[in-house]
Amino acid sequence: MRIYKDLEMVEHLGSGVPRILESYKKDCFIFSNNFLRMVFPVVKITTDQVTDQVTDQVKRLLESMGKEPVSTLELLEMLSLNHRPTLRENYITPALSAGYLTMTIPNKPNSRMQKYKLTELGRQLQNNITNKN
Repeated sequence: MRIYKDLEMVEHLGSGVPRILESYKKDCFIFSNNFLRMVFPVVKITTDQVTDQVTDQVKRLLESMGKEPVSTLELLEMLSLNHRPTLRENYITPALSAGYLTMTIPNKPNSRMQKYKLTELGRQLQNNITNKN
C-alpha cells in the first residue's frame, strides 16, 4: 500500500477498513486462505417515483382491476376498448413485464380461459395511485 501512497494513487492510508468495520456486521466478511470476500446487505426502498414511471395505460389498467382475476374481454369492457392488440401491447404486456399482473394460466398464455390478476406489487401500486387521486 505504501507504493500506492508514493505514486499518489491514494490520498492516505488506514482509514477505510475501520470505517467499513464500524458500518457493517462481522458476518459481511468471509475469510479464506487466499481471499477476503465482502458481502454487503442490500436495502430495497420503494418510493412514489415508481408510480411516475408507469405509463398512463398501465395506471388505467391497475385502477380498473379488482381482487378477482379478469379475462381479456372483461378488461376490454372495463377500459372501454375495442381492439385486442391495443389492450395486449399497451396495457397487459407492460403490466406483466413490470410484475404488476400475473396470468392465471402462465404455461398457456394464449388460452381462451386466460385471466389476469394483480400481484402484490400491483396491489401496492394500485393503492398508491388511488391514494394520490
